[in-house]
Amino acid sequence: MRRKEHWLLALTLLASGAVLANGPASGEWNFRVLLDDSPIGEHRFVLTASGEERRLASEAAFAVKLLGVTVYRYRHSATEQWRGDCLRQLASKTDDDGTPEKVDASATGDNALTVTTAKGTQSLDGCVMSFAYWNLAIRKQERLLNAQTGKLEAVQVSRAGSGTVDVRGQQVAATRWRIVTPAQPIDIWYSAEGEWIALDSTVSGGRKLSYRLK
Repeated sequence: MRRKEHWLLALTLLASGAVLANGPASGEWNFRVLLDDSPIGEHRFVLTASGEERRLASEAAFAVKLLGVTVYRYRHSATEQWRGDCLRQLASKTDDDGTPEKVDASATGDNALTVTTAKGTQSLDGCVMSFAYWNLAIRKQERLLNAQTGKLEAVQVSRAGSGTVDVRGQQVAATRWRIVTPAQPIDIWYSAEGEWIALDSTVSGGRKLSYRLK
């Protein structure tokens, strides 16, 4: 397995409570993460709100084993500050199998975001969103900020049918939306109430990465 999987493209790469126009004002998602249906870790998201401000904290930890030997490790933590549907601040740290990455982003004025990584600093104009699967406004985006790499990714988002998803042992009717990225497509599943309940993607080697609520 290659070290640089950039798993967060298929994650982030994160309910209940009061609901804003395009998603919950607060909530919590605890996902089991599976690779080819075998558990490899978990990813937890906690969303809190104060007025129109929202804060998302996420923690991911994966370990892929082969014949009992760990062949790949991934750790990622991030905090995001939102005003409405616009990202105003981001701080993330990632250990991608021994390769560290760090992203810091902050709003500059009312309509710009400055993003800093080890490779430099860039200014992004307009209302920028990350891969905020919990927010239904993501379905209208043509670009999304990768919280692991700090890159602004061109994306195509479209409805991709419906079906059922296993949620804590029960089959739940859901709508599937597909986010096509430069790396691979990501399928996001939403319940009839618009809650993010699952994720599926294909990663290196044609393997299936899945998120299922615990």
